[in-house]
Amino acid sequence: MKIEFQKKSYTLIIKIQGEIDHHCATELKQKIEKEFQKSDAKNIIFDFEQVTFMDSSGIGMLIGRYKYALAYGGKTAVANANERVLKIFQMAGMQKIIPQYTSITEALKAMGGVENAV
Repeated sequence: MKIEFQKKSYTLIIKIQGEIDHHCATELKQKIEKEFQKSDAKNIIFDFEQVTFMDSSGIGMLIGRYKYALAYGGKTAVANANERVLKIFQMAGMQKIIPQYTSITEALKAMGGVENAV
């Protein structure tokens, strides 16, 4: 698993490559929380374009980061998820909690960051 961070205004964009499973969920959670605090962000967008697999630990990590951003008055979204990840996302009912978008730009616009959407 590889993770990259980018900040646009008050939104932390988290690009994850590889699998999100029980082997890396705790480490991922810690890295995200550290970067979130350091960046002074309030919103989180997960870029799942290069995520190949996600299990229940990945779903748990998402719910935890959703609650974390919510505690700071922010929103959470998922962008660029492939069909396999979307199926897992939908089977868990996550689309009712965390919106899913086809691009980072679309997610930024939905979060009110239109001026920052590129």
